[in-house]
Amino acid sequence: MNKNDQQFTAQKIRAQYTKASTTELDELKNLDAKVKRPANVFAYTFGSIGALIMGSGMSLVMTDIDFILGLGEMTIPGIVIGIIGMAVAIINYPIYNTILKKRKEKYSEQILSLSDKIMNK
Repeated sequence: MNKNDQQFTAQKIRAQYTKASTTELDELKNLDAKVKRPANVFAYTFGSIGALIMGSGMSLVMTDIDFILGLGEMTIPGIVIGIIGMAVAIINYPIYNTILKKRKEKYSEQILSLSDKIMNK
């Protein structure tokens, strides 16, 4: 490795450890992420739980796992469990929108003032 390559590698590594100055645009991006992240985390988690519940109900209806486990006839309980899972998945989006709307209301003043400052430069 020649001297230029060594210097380049050293600068690249050093850049990872130096504190970068944040610009107003970086602050705006961070604020936007701060608004959206809780709603997204909730939606992914709640939606996954709903899908797992629905899939459990479907597997009880469509497979012989109930007889293998010695549970007897599980078609009706499987349908009920599947419907509960569907309900959870269906209400996920309205809850997501509600969380996002409240977060936008909370941070809208900061985001608008910062974006105005950036656009008027």
